[in-house]
Amino acid sequence: MTETTGTRSGPTEAGRESAVPAPSGAPGVATPTTPPVSAAARRSGVRPAAVGLPLLGAVIALIVWWLVTSVLELVHPASLPPPQAVWNSLTASADVLLPALGVTTLLTLVGFLLSAVAGVLIGMALAASRRVERMFAPLLVAVNAVPKIALGPLLVVSVGWGEKPILTMVFLLCFFPIVLSTATGLTTTPADLAELARSLNASWWQAFRKVRFPAALPQVFVGLKVAMPLAAIGAVIGEFYSDKPGLGYQILQYNGIGDTATAWAAIVLIALMSILLYSALSLVERLALPWVRATTSAR
Repeated sequence: MTETTGTRSGPTEAGRESAVPAPSGAPGVATPTTPPVSAAARRSGVRPAAVGLPLLGAVIALIVWWLVTSVLELVHPASLPPPQAVWNSLTASADVLLPALGVTTLLTLVGFLLSAVAGVLIGMALAASRRVERMFAPLLVAVNAVPKIALGPLLVVSVGWGEKPILTMVFLLCFFPIVLSTATGLTTTPADLAELARSLNASWWQAFRKVRFPAALPQVFVGLKVAMPLAAIGAVIGEFYSDKPGLGYQILQYNGIGDTATAWAAIVLIALMSILLYSALSLVERLALPWVRATTSAR
């Protein structure tokens, strides 16, 4: 009886000992750990900084602008008015500048979309054939090297007044970085993905649709983000030589009558428009390519 009782009490004592929480540093004992923070939680923690830091940078820029123009008076107000004068002119001429902002934004978006479609197609053609690349790549470099502002009067003579010279100017400024990034992305497919497609006996179209083009999308978006501010520049330059009442047209008009504060207000609106369009494109990239942030190092 005694041996039987001792045998039964052994597991009971062991169970009691196992119920006692072991020290966290005890070897060979599995201790509960804090679950890792998810990627969504990390992203949600970055959101305030993503909004607050740009605002802080804008405030610092305004303070420097105010110090240079109002306190230190390093620049004449006729060249660079102080921020309060620009703000007063913006509010006073809002009925003119805000419709002009809509015109410039629409032309910027239309020209950017046209250059994006054409640039991706041309980049795909260059990446598909080395002979095509050798034939036309020098011509593309030559067209991109031409000073676009020198083409303004010629575009008016060639395509007439209205929206055509503006859209042409936007296209000429935007298409080259999109072509270059698309061709680069399609010709630098990771070797392991290309080998995987070959091992599965995928056709050219299947490999392009499933492997090469998705792998090139990060590079394509790099070109698109480079081209987006250039589209705004092209729209403004085109409006210098057009009768469309956009912000570029208003800059010339107000500068011609010596109202530099309102002209600078139009320039500020162009800058804000470019920031918003670039941010929208970055959001589209994040939504369309969710795997990029998951497979690259966080920063």
